[in-house]
Amino acid sequence: MKTVAAALAALTLAAAAPALAADPSSLTLTFETGASTGAVMVALYDSEAAWSDGAPVRRARLDVAAGQQTATFEGLPAGDYGMKAFHDVNGDGTMNTNPFGMPLEPYAFSNNAVGNMGPARWDQAKVTVSGTVTQSIVIR
Repeated sequence: MKTVAAALAALTLAAAAPALAADPSSLTLTFETGASTGAVMVALYDSEAAWSDGAPVRRARLDVAAGQQTATFEGLPAGDYGMKAFHDVNGDGTMNTNPFGMPLEPYAFSNNAVGNMGPARWDQAKVTVSGTVTQSIVIR
């Protein structure tokens, strides 16, 4: 009898596990840009370490000239994320800067966070994603 009860318990747990795992989250970002040329380049990070000097977990390129304004990142595990974006107005694929390294093209961070003499800090830009989350981002 104990083995039957154990087998039924294992089957019940196994059946519940896919339901829990099938709860993907998504982050949708809608960008306001000052120009209708070029592209918005978007990078999504899943940790403070990656935000500081690591690789993004997802990327997107929005063709502003074609009217694209929204990036949706689907199938994300629930957790904290941060977004960095810039508007590549001239379409050369890079963030143009002056000789001192100051950006010449508009940029933005999740939560519309603003940096001080550099990018916004992780704690200002991180967004807790659980379920469906949307943000409107103003690129300045």
